[in-house]
Amino acid sequence: MFVIVKWKKFQVFTIVGLILALLIGCSSPYSNLNTKEIEFWTIQLQPQFTNYFNQLIVDFEADNPGLSVRWVDLPWSQMESKIESAILRESLPDIVNLNSSFAHLLTRPDAWLDLDTILSDSFRNEYLPNLWQASQIDGKSFAIPWYCTTSITIYNSELFKRAKVDEPPTNYTELAKVARQIKEKTDKYAFFVSFLPQGGNEVLESFGKMGVDLIDVDGKAAFNTPVGEAVFKYWVDLYREGLLPKEVLTEGIQAGEDLYQAGETAMVFSGPEFIEAISENTPEIGRVSFPISQITGKTDKKGIMLMNFAISRNTKLPDGALKFVLFITNYHNQMVFAQETNVLPSTTKTLENSYFQNISSDASTQERGRVISAGQIFAAEVLLPPIKNLDKLKQIIYKNLQGAMLAEKTIEQAIADAASEWNKL
Repeated sequence: MFVIVKWKKFQVFTIVGLILALLIGCSSPYSNLNTKEIEFWTIQLQPQFTNYFNQLIVDFEADNPGLSVRWVDLPWSQMESKIESAILRESLPDIVNLNSSFAHLLTRPDAWLDLDTILSDSFRNEYLPNLWQASQIDGKSFAIPWYCTTSITIYNSELFKRAKVDEPPTNYTELAKVARQIKEKTDKYAFFVSFLPQGGNEVLESFGKMGVDLIDVDGKAAFNTPVGEAVFKYWVDLYREGLLPKEVLTEGIQAGEDLYQAGETAMVFSGPEFIEAISENTPEIGRVSFPISQITGKTDKKGIMLMNFAISRNTKLPDGALKFVLFITNYHNQMVFAQETNVLPSTTKTLENSYFQNISSDASTQERGRVISAGQIFAAEVLLPPIKNLDKLKQIIYKNLQGAMLAEKTIEQAIADAASEWNKL
């Protein structure tokens, strides 16, 4: 009897549920057969920002009846190959999140919608000109800037005091002088940079900061010049003089952060969010740590990592896709996302917010770092060339730099070998 009663109740609830589902389906604007779906790819934002994007999509769909958004988040390691495969199959989603490392994908104009054909100047002018330019190929706009990050220098004021260094360095010339002084006075290292291909872009970006083009217009090596040789010599000399930890040849960025927090280096190159980690992990180091602008060269260039959105040339919803991208990157949504993620926005209005501009007398070190980082963005640029084999170029240059650092070859031979190896690809 119990089983029969249970089954009858189940039948009743099932019928009621089906009726309610039908009623809700008929009344919901999102179930309308005329609803058009926008497919949208991002890079490794789940699960940390799942709630943020789900709410963003709900808000957009509420304001745009007839449009729905299907969000697909892909791991960083898969994103580039997935996009390349989709380009070849002509199956790109409506919107794709790209970043500086994937900039070469924008050089396939047959894959992307030329935004200049559908976007008015009034919208374009809301974004920082240098960031908009970084999303162009041959003067045509194929992506809309979203958010970016710029590194800063964080220095240990106590080690600087012990070394009798009055001011932290701002350029590579000063950096070398400070490195010698800190080593001589404290037996500590001034800083750490990785010469592993997977260990960050600091060294590769230093070429652009010191006035060296890595690649020419034909895709051939452009760094095998007297100025390029000087950059090779700069890093080789620092290592051979014992001014860089030996781990720079074998360890990545994490080793540099660990050495700084252990008090073994006087500077670390990172984002302002790392200041909070220092204070939590090693409060004694955090108390004497202060932020300054990132190191640059004679060009005064500062590097930036940029995220943007491109729209498929074959999208059936160009207006809807553009509307969604502009929604994600509007003032309000960029402000919320920047505060949640510790990144920098791409719109002028957002950067004018006091959150990025004002430093009070009692501001925390992290707040100061954020404002310094934001101040760099107006003149920052993507320093790495938009080429498919960027990782290979990096590997070639770093490998030959290591060869010269270990005295396995001369500096002249190292740069010649690097150029030859690249040009044979």
